[in-house]
Amino acid sequence: MTMNLLAFYWHTDPVLLHIGDYGLRWYSLMYASVFLTGWLMFTWFCRREKVSKDIRLPLLITLIVSVLVGLRLGQCIFYNPRHYFGSWQGFLDIFKIWKGGLASHGAVIGVMLGMWWFSSRFGKRFGVDFLWLMDRIVIVAAFAGVLIRTGNFFNSEIYGPATDLPWGVVFENRGQAVPHHPTQLYEALAYLLIGMILLWLYRFKLDKLHRGVFMGLFGVLCFGARFLLEYVKTVKVFVNLGFTTLTMGQALSIPLIITGICLIAYAGIRKTPAKAGAVKIS
Repeated sequence: MTMNLLAFYWHTDPVLLHIGDYGLRWYSLMYASVFLTGWLMFTWFCRREKVSKDIRLPLLITLIVSVLVGLRLGQCIFYNPRHYFGSWQGFLDIFKIWKGGLASHGAVIGVMLGMWWFSSRFGKRFGVDFLWLMDRIVIVAAFAGVLIRTGNFFNSEIYGPATDLPWGVVFENRGQAVPHHPTQLYEALAYLLIGMILLWLYRFKLDKLHRGVFMGLFGVLCFGARFLLEYVKTVKVFVNLGFTTLTMGQALSIPLIITGICLIAYAGIRKTPAKAGAVKIS
């Protein structure tokens, strides 16, 4: 990456390692790192709260399936249902993940459904419930967002409109000649801050917090940031709500923000200890 007084010029190869006609992309490496990060963090969670480490493998498998299915179906259902469900060819395109098209809001729904199933199937065995799982998964998810948006930056995608701000980036791999908002990095920094807040609360305030508060805070902070950052994105699908028009990303963020607020209120009312082992799982 080179730099002048007004902008950064980004032309880094999105492929980290070329092997014949194939290559390992930075984005793929970042995505794989998400699950490694989750594995290491859950090892720490389990050790700290005396939960059996045997939970990690079935949890990881459930998460991988939930994330991938949620990402893809979210894109198909929320952003282009006419194509994917309007013909047999479109329906078959759902399974062509390598052609791109993934939606983070879909991943959230996929993970929630996956964790509901996991807690129903394995919760009693490991002494955990849905909210315990989600409270820790959102901590991982915040740092996962940092890795994924960094991967988007290496792919020179999901950037914002043109800007004359000194940190604007010229994405030369996309044929750009003027600087644009590096929206991917804005989002990565937002997720990093959210992750550090949640991690600090977990490390130092776990004994004083109630089950569901981590998930609630994540919903408010993450999707509040996502709502605002939609204003500096160029690729948008708009939704007319009657009284106003929002982007699809903003419209999908609102229910998750409201859910987060409700979870924080629920945690304060129910007052179930956040730490594992404090509650008998029936």
